[in-house]
Amino acid sequence: MLLRVWTVLLALALCTVCLAPSFAQEKSINPGINEPYENDPDAKKFIGKFEIEGREAYTHRKEIVAACHLKPGMAVADVGAGTGLFTRLFAKEVAPNGKVYAADIAENFLKHIEETCRDAGLKNVKTVLSKVDSSELPPDSVDLVFLSDVYHHFEFPQKTLATLHRALKSGGRLAIVDYRRVQGKTPEWLMKHIRAGQEVFRREIEEAGFKLDREETFLKDNYMMVFERESSQKKDSGNGAK
Repeated sequence: MLLRVWTVLLALALCTVCLAPSFAQEKSINPGINEPYENDPDAKKFIGKFEIEGREAYTHRKEIVAACHLKPGMAVADVGAGTGLFTRLFAKEVAPNGKVYAADIAENFLKHIEETCRDAGLKNVKTVLSKVDSSELPPDSVDLVFLSDVYHHFEFPQKTLATLHRALKSGGRLAIVDYRRVQGKTPEWLMKHIRAGQEVFRREIEEAGFKLDREETFLKDNYMMVFERESSQKKDSGNGAK
């Protein structure tokens, strides 16, 4: 009888160990938001969405680049690079010895970036195929991580931010441009698309080991915040990202 009890307890213990990783697995906080980019999107069609007047990030692209305070020789990661608008602009700013990583989950976007950079004679761009929970950037590789209308697409913000923190060099910066989400002012479709407002995103980023350095004021429909990488990441405080 005693042997049978111990056998049952051992079996339960083994089941617990096997199931533990799945229970600890972070769940997507916005399932489906990245479906358009996971199924071989046509990059040329998205040019008409990303690189047009009326999209504030495009209209104010020069001011946004200037606010990143780039210098020749720096290494930059354009995460969620899309059609490569900022990738190409950054590549010119950090040339000739600087480097730009164009990271995206859509392989077709990366192929498009490689083609357009080649056509433009930009030789300092390296593409990186990311995952929905990881930027896949090399550790200690960049001075600046840049996110333009991308953070709200993070399904696993804590995990992804951890990879960005690791990718940044000591003293590195994280620049984020994203949509304002204000009840009564923001269009209803955007209210549904963007899961949270600026303060929530700021808190999540700070809890991941970043400190707000400054906020730019030249945008209306969007905001731009620049963070400094702190020396170590803070522990998960249960901010709802799971």
